[in-house]
Amino acid sequence: MTANRIAIDAMGGDNAPEAIVAGALRACSSEGPGIDPDRLLLVGDRPRLEALLAKAHLSIEIQHASQVIGMAESPSSALRAKPDSSIGGCVKAVRSGLAGAVVGMGNTGAVVGASTLGLGTLEGVRRPGIAVTMELTGQPVTIVDMGANIAPKPEHLVQYGQMGAVLMQACMQNGPDNPRVGLLNIGSEEGKGTTLLKEAQPLLERAPINFIGNVEAVDIFRNAADVVVTDGFTGNIVLKLLEGFSGFLLGLVMKELSAHKVEWGIDALGKVRKQIDYSEYGGAMLLGVNGSVVIGHGRSDAAAVSNAIGLAARAIDTGVNEAIVRGMAEPSQA
Repeated sequence: MTANRIAIDAMGGDNAPEAIVAGALRACSSEGPGIDPDRLLLVGDRPRLEALLAKAHLSIEIQHASQVIGMAESPSSALRAKPDSSIGGCVKAVRSGLAGAVVGMGNTGAVVGASTLGLGTLEGVRRPGIAVTMELTGQPVTIVDMGANIAPKPEHLVQYGQMGAVLMQACMQNGPDNPRVGLLNIGSEEGKGTTLLKEAQPLLERAPINFIGNVEAVDIFRNAADVVVTDGFTGNIVLKLLEGFSGFLLGLVMKELSAHKVEWGIDALGKVRKQIDYSEYGGAMLLGVNGSVVIGHGRSDAAAVSNAIGLAARAIDTGVNEAIVRGMAEPSQA
């Protein structure tokens, strides 16, 4: 059972530990993915967590951690200064075999750093990448990397394409059989972009994936690719722009509907809100580390935490990491 267990950083995030515990409870209910409580391990301040669980009358195992890495702290400095941090405890649980996955809503750099250093990378993987999956067009699209590696090498981008394709096939419900992989660029023509992108393109063409060439940012909204590959710096900007602009635009529309007394506006836009709401996809997978790691938004509420736990469970149950190792071993095309 321990290999199927999910270690949850109960203290990380803007709304911790209340939202994290509420999300864990939701994950075990019919409202969430229906996870067995025995699969969960809450890591954090034991007295605070016990008090929150006592109100719910549900038993979830707790592992005490006396320290917390704040959202604004330097990840490298904090990891050294706080050896008993809650995120560090989650990583140690996976490394020791007490769990198979980590879910963290706290400092992204700390989650990436602790996981990469503490767990190491999968066989054949050079650098891990953060993969975010959204359903902007009604069909899932995964973007890799969203911030783990801001200065990658061409071969890293190739592996992001391979790992993203595996994730779409193995873990995503109704995922495509042969995911289309595109390289995010300023134009669809060959020879466009930076030196990094120009060098990565021929490598992607020879990789054992369904590479369709360059795609532009607008293609993310056109269902032009199932996996979009980019460097972590660009990917992080894309993610935050999507989150910020979608909320901004939806707010403007709601304001206009309200001004014109359109009473059905909220209900009509409910599906749209669901498609662009980060809480629906719950978290991002840190692909390439020796363990399943899901990184959630710092503002995550109970619903987002529950969905992130569900994603971690699917990653374990569908064997995403095992599939990545097999994919990395496939020879490139001549």
